[in-house]
Amino acid sequence: QVQVVESGGGLVQAGGSLRLSCAASRFTISVYAMGWFRQTPGKEREVVAAITWSGSNTYYTDSVKGRFTISRDNAKNMVYLQMSSLKPEDTAVYYCAAVPGSRFTMMTMYRPDNYDYWGQGTQVTVSS
Repeated sequence: QVQVVESGGGLVQAGGSLRLSCAASRFTISVYAMGWFRQTPGKEREVVAAITWSGSNTYYTDSVKGRFTISRDNAKNMVYLQMSSLKPEDTAVYYCAAVPGSRFTMMTMYRPDNYDYWGQGTQVTVSS
């Protein structure tokens, strides 16, 4: 069946960097827009960054602009999230998700229920 697997999370000091990877299998991401979400206990899952199917357009939530970079390699069926200048408030479980490109819009990209495929998440902890 379809699989989405995140990796690269861990414990890092404030100001440090991490690179998250998302590996998709049994479906081709080249026709999907991809998003990275994060969630902390008691809070709703929020979109952190998203990228269109071709990679030509990227979007970021305000709190990570200038610090995070989303990218994709369709040939490898992989999506990445480079996180720099990490802050304690970035601590969360990070999820990778896929939505068909035809359903990806500026209005719907923030909605978790718009995404079809999800990974199990990877924990990112930033210590102060």
